[in-house]
Amino acid sequence: MLKGKKVVGGKVSGMAIVSHEPISFIGGLDPKTGYVTEKGHELEGQNISGKILVYPTGKGSTGGSYRIYEMVYQKTAPKAFILVDRDPISITGCIMGNIPVIDQLDQDPTQVIETGDYLEVDADNGVVTITKESKGESI
Repeated sequence: MLKGKKVVGGKVSGMAIVSHEPISFIGGLDPKTGYVTEKGHELEGQNISGKILVYPTGKGSTGGSYRIYEMVYQKTAPKAFILVDRDPISITGCIMGNIPVIDQLDQDPTQVIETGDYLEVDADNGVVTITKESKGESI
């Protein structure tokens, strides 16, 4: 279990998709499909829709906030965001789209969580429960 700080409240669960690189929501994602399109990005060609996105921070233009909101409208947004360092682009988009967000966790989530792990996110209380995909064990 990881403990952090609530940024946007809510409770969701689902599969994690993890990036060790910052993400650009404008120019780096297709909001109509949820696929990462940024050339050379470690998640290039992968879909973040309906998953719990774990990443260090956002990058790029402030228009990225509107892309996150557009993804909510298109039903291609992640279920929740788990950030190492909050950034105004990600946070503003999540506030507008009412997507749960936790940051400032007691461990680096990009080092503890792996793509495919099952997560229970309780952003209201700042808690992430991890069930490791390979072991079926909760931590």
